[in-house]
Amino acid sequence: MTTAAGDMTVGACVRAHATAHGARPAFLTSSTTMTWADYHESADRVSTHLVDAGVERGDRVAVVMPDGPGVHAAFVGAERIGAVVVGIGFRAGIREIKHLVVKTGASLLVTEKGSRDELTTELGGIRGLTVPVDVGVLRRRSVSPSGALGPDDLFLLNSTSGTTGLPKCVMHTQRRWFAYHPWAVDAASLTDEEVFFSAIPTPFGFGLWTAHFTPAILGCPTVLTDRFDAGAALDLIERYRVTVLACVSTQFIMLLNEQQVRPRDLSSLRCMFTGGEAVPYERAAEFEDRFGATVLQFYGSNETGALSRTTVSDTRERRLRTAGRVIEDMHVRLFDTDGSDISGRGLPGIPGCRGPATCLGYYDDDEANRRLVTPDGWMLMGDLVEIDENGYLTVVGRTSDIIIRGGKNISAPTVEAEVGTHPGVAMVAAVAMPDDVFGERVCAYVEVRPGWEGLTLGDLTDHLSSRGVTKEWFPERLIVVDSLPRSSGGKIAKGELREDVRRRSGR
Repeated sequence: MTTAAGDMTVGACVRAHATAHGARPAFLTSSTTMTWADYHESADRVSTHLVDAGVERGDRVAVVMPDGPGVHAAFVGAERIGAVVVGIGFRAGIREIKHLVVKTGASLLVTEKGSRDELTTELGGIRGLTVPVDVGVLRRRSVSPSGALGPDDLFLLNSTSGTTGLPKCVMHTQRRWFAYHPWAVDAASLTDEEVFFSAIPTPFGFGLWTAHFTPAILGCPTVLTDRFDAGAALDLIERYRVTVLACVSTQFIMLLNEQQVRPRDLSSLRCMFTGGEAVPYERAAEFEDRFGATVLQFYGSNETGALSRTTVSDTRERRLRTAGRVIEDMHVRLFDTDGSDISGRGLPGIPGCRGPATCLGYYDDDEANRRLVTPDGWMLMGDLVEIDENGYLTVVGRTSDIIIRGGKNISAPTVEAEVGTHPGVAMVAAVAMPDDVFGERVCAYVEVRPGWEGLTLGDLTDHLSSRGVTKEWFPERLIVVDSLPRSSGGKIAKGELREDVRRRSGR
């Protein structure tokens, strides 16, 4: 059975599937199965406990949970009482979590029993609700649908990397992801017989549509793992006969390497959605040849949703060497750095869009919104792209100082600001270091203060850890230099550093 999108929400879809085929699986893990009936009842139990904790319609509820069925029940449980989820990555550092909780005004922190139980103490004062791993043991009380969120209401605030400072908060409606859904269905010819495996953390855009939205709309099961491990993932794909895989490029490269060591029967797999970073052609082609699955991608962001996509009807060259054909409903345009529209001129430009998959903007951040959206309403990406005469989009560069490590956007200025707090660091520049598995890693070039000539990478990471910095921001290579190169304007010449790290990496 396929539930039509229309004006539905995920909570309504779950209720419909629980009624129509409640015994079918909604989520599968290595040790548990959550049926649609379980999902529906677990969400209501979470709702009950949120109400008992004093949560009212419009309140913000921070959710920090591993990627299992429980986090989805928590999202739907909040939706059903009209609360707004602040979705925070499970591996986020304490400073990032504190920033997001304070920024959004979250009144309650929801965690899973036995995971990150220390957070309420470390955050100081915020009330906590600990959800048992088996959310079915929570008490249940009937939840009135009258207070539930609708498809156009703010339902989620999640974080996104910026070029400076701590993460910004993106405002989501469910409408945007229901608009996204038919594009995915068409791209991969999806049916209600699919079995999904989503390796992306749920709070973020890629993970939202591949685990929380599209499977719930179709009524398909989703295989989840709380922490990505290539061997365990392949075992689950084989065990549950997964048909649709969703992962970033780094993860599928790990899967390729693991499959070579110990082959599994992956004949059920027919397509893989990837993205979040440049898709390496040779490895993607190898994935198709060895797994027999078509590699697909969307180009977009947490903010814009999707601007272009590849489909099963595209040639391999189109699918793996471009980001696909622009989506007509997103009205994609190209802009020069001065803001002028250069669409149709055959020149590279900054892509902007105005369509149903865009977010509501950043929460309580006027300056960031001015950079995100043009005065006449076009939402911008941070890349330079070309669009050919057939409408296929290719990324040719970046306008923002971002390092993309395993699909995770890392702000170079933010890394520099944190590394610069070490007493031995006089000056620092962070750049992307090429890597065969992660695409890019963080490399820090540092000028040291007198007496700190022996500064090591371990010294830096220990310092960052003591500050509660998110681990993804940690430099993975340290290069100490006498003097950082400067441009004619006095700025650090990062182009020279990028060339230098490529040489050091043998590229």
